[in-house]
Amino acid sequence: MHLHILGICGTFMGGIAAIAKELGHTVTGSDSNVYPPMSTQLESLGIELFQGYDPSQFDNEPDIVVIGNALSRGNEAVEYVLDRNLPYTSGPQWLLENVLKDRWVLAVSGTHGKTSTSSMLAWILEYAGLKPGFLIGGIPQNFDVSARLGETPFFVIEADEYDSAFFDKRSKFVHYRPRTLVMNNLEFDHADIFDDLSDIQKQFNHLLRMVPNNGLVLLPKSDNNLRKVLDLGCWTPVQYTGGDWQVQNCNAQGSAFEVMFKGESQGIVNWDLIGEHNVNNALMAIAAAKHSGVKSNVAIEALRQFVNVKRRMEVKAKVHGMTIYDDFAHHPTAIAYTVDGLRAKVGEARILAVLEPRSNTMKMGVHKDTLAGSWDNADQVFIFEPSNLTWSMDDLLAQSKVTAMVYTEINHLVKSIVSYAQPGDHILVMSNGSFGGIHELLTEQLEQLNK
Repeated sequence: MHLHILGICGTFMGGIAAIAKELGHTVTGSDSNVYPPMSTQLESLGIELFQGYDPSQFDNEPDIVVIGNALSRGNEAVEYVLDRNLPYTSGPQWLLENVLKDRWVLAVSGTHGKTSTSSMLAWILEYAGLKPGFLIGGIPQNFDVSARLGETPFFVIEADEYDSAFFDKRSKFVHYRPRTLVMNNLEFDHADIFDDLSDIQKQFNHLLRMVPNNGLVLLPKSDNNLRKVLDLGCWTPVQYTGGDWQVQNCNAQGSAFEVMFKGESQGIVNWDLIGEHNVNNALMAIAAAKHSGVKSNVAIEALRQFVNVKRRMEVKAKVHGMTIYDDFAHHPTAIAYTVDGLRAKVGEARILAVLEPRSNTMKMGVHKDTLAGSWDNADQVFIFEPSNLTWSMDDLLAQSKVTAMVYTEINHLVKSIVSYAQPGDHILVMSNGSFGGIHELLTEQLEQLNK
């Protein structure tokens, strides 16, 4: 079968492409921005890519078109598909019908920690010899791919609440039908498609209603927003972190902690990750793996060898005693997790927080009242203001306890950071996009110092 994927260079759709190719299908695709690393990964698989959405890409007519959720009515490729009545589907629907319907799906959902937790879980199953399939919205560094079919019934998936396609406004995760469901946490996000928190809770409950009675639901006992999701209806056994599963003897950094299950020690995790949020992610991954038959002590051994996902506190460069990090943080809670975790690691050393408020929710100003408090543990904040921001940052700067400066040009931002930075500093760059190649620009200009 010939699949043609519109929006193929997104991490999710690129994963669909890789799995379809592994199943033996002919796969082609297009995107508005065809560039590395995803383009390189796809081309290495023998997938022909088209730049843009010109209808000429359909000259070799596919058997089905898989349409990504970034495309909408008015797109010339979408209009061509509709006008000519070509068969089409969404990525999540294709995944359900061709991969997930016969698998033991372990789905990881929540506002924060999905990518890290699903990567931990996939690695635990791999370490235990279960050879799972997986599709993760990032690059798990214990593997060389972000998605694969796998050799056993187990399939780990990052379960996103964003919508499926322009013709299917249900959350992607309602197509996954998990047997093991992790719900990490829940806050209001994606204000471009959800009106309020209750809208998101309804989608989470739709997902919850699909988990069978012989399945398992995992969530933190302290999360009231998720407890309200349960109150809407749950017919599956539930286990709680902070209840059934607990952490003891955790050091300040979160790099060592003891795992407890129903009052009994399961072992001690010693690893390279830091931060309370990663401790919580690890506890969820261990609990989910246990449901699929992996003993807790084996899961703990696996995590000792776990390498975090790219763009999660990833060290990009060390220059003249200064360390540059890349992190995907795009929500006040995620920013606070990241800054606080780094503070626990570096002690009194200076942290320079560099932020691009790039997500649709950030641009709409939904989090503007809580954003300033998210970087309290930094020493200096540098903010890039996108041209399409719909709110003023003046109030934000007034609320900040830390000196914060705003820039509208990347070059001016980089120049200011370089002039302020000094040996021993930790430069923490946070964005859910490429941020204009700021990591490379910072590295190049810092290297010029003292020359």
